[in-house]
Amino acid sequence: MSSLTSARGSLATVLITASLDAAGMGLVMPILPALLHEAGVTADAVPLNVGVLIALYAVMQFIFAPVLGTLSDRFGRRRVLLVSLAGATVDYLVLATTSALSVFYIARAVAGITGATNAVTATVIADITPPHQRAKRFGLLSACYGGGMIAGPAMGGLFGAISPHLPFLLAALLSASNLALTFILLRETRPDSPARSASLAQHRGRPGLSAVPGITFLLVAFGLVQFIGQAPGATWVLFTEHRLDWSPVEVGISLSVFGIVQVLVQALLTGRIVEWIGEAKTVIIGCVTDALGLVGLAIVTDAFSMAPILAALGIGGIGLPALQTLLSQRVDEQRQGRLQGVLASINSVTSIFGPVAFTTIFALTYINADGFLWLCAAALYVPCVILIMRGTAASPKFGSWASGDSM
Repeated sequence: MSSLTSARGSLATVLITASLDAAGMGLVMPILPALLHEAGVTADAVPLNVGVLIALYAVMQFIFAPVLGTLSDRFGRRRVLLVSLAGATVDYLVLATTSALSVFYIARAVAGITGATNAVTATVIADITPPHQRAKRFGLLSACYGGGMIAGPAMGGLFGAISPHLPFLLAALLSASNLALTFILLRETRPDSPARSASLAQHRGRPGLSAVPGITFLLVAFGLVQFIGQAPGATWVLFTEHRLDWSPVEVGISLSVFGIVQVLVQALLTGRIVEWIGEAKTVIIGCVTDALGLVGLAIVTDAFSMAPILAALGIGGIGLPALQTLLSQRVDEQRQGRLQGVLASINSVTSIFGPVAFTTIFALTYINADGFLWLCAAALYVPCVILIMRGTAASPKFGSWASGDSM
């Protein structure tokens, strides 16, 4: 197999893996109450169990994403992905057959561990892609996660209407197919050379990622962007029902449109914009555009005005892949897995605390100022932009963010 064919096979494999990981995360949401009722949970205890199970999944991803990333640096990306996909297949089969609440909790914890492969898939992208092209492929990766998050709940709701266990059986079949595809197509992408052992030994005992110039600023900025991104997902239904009196159908359509716009932007525009103006400026534009969309939500009064707001929020999605590219360019090949694990862990922790923070703000202000939460989210982009400028300026290799040079 030629190196070009191998790289294409590896890219296709990790993109499929990302899509299925995201679908598996969203798969359970529509059918979770029915599964809990079937397990004997009383109606008044269902909301608490739903919250705990969602948090459990996120906590396990937070803990194990850096672990899987580091293991992929040590033992190889392919091995870690194969083991994770095998575990996910078994886990889905268990969820398809169990009605015991304790087993369901254990299975969701395992699902959080096996679903933490996003660190490894991003590392494979970094391995097989030249630094100046990573934004485009990280955009594709983000688009696959977005597509999976759209398809997962839809699949769970559709097949869950027949049986709450059927979606997991389908997920097991998809995961098994992905396992076979990974085994056949994915070649090891971890850098390997006679100098590798010496390089690893050289890095042992040295300071970790924090020693890389400017990376702490960029990691905090990455966390802020991820945190802000939790606002629409957590409060969109509450806000649109309260402000615009939308029905569940209208809310669902708006969420689908937003998801589709963001997927298309990340897949088709991110790489082109980065080639034109560079990663740092792309991140800044993404932050500003998303902030404008959030401010628009604070003052929106009708459904017609929502169209440009959804467009702005969708275009704002270009920032995250570009920021991930900036981070990956600053880390050597032997620590890509560790970096991507940290990024995945940051994503998980923001998915735990972000919804709580923004729903709390909405609950405290919706009577007299239901748009206040969007202004709070937009304001967080101010320190985010400052951190990005500081982080890019701190690296002698990359120079000033304003230069437009990505290398």
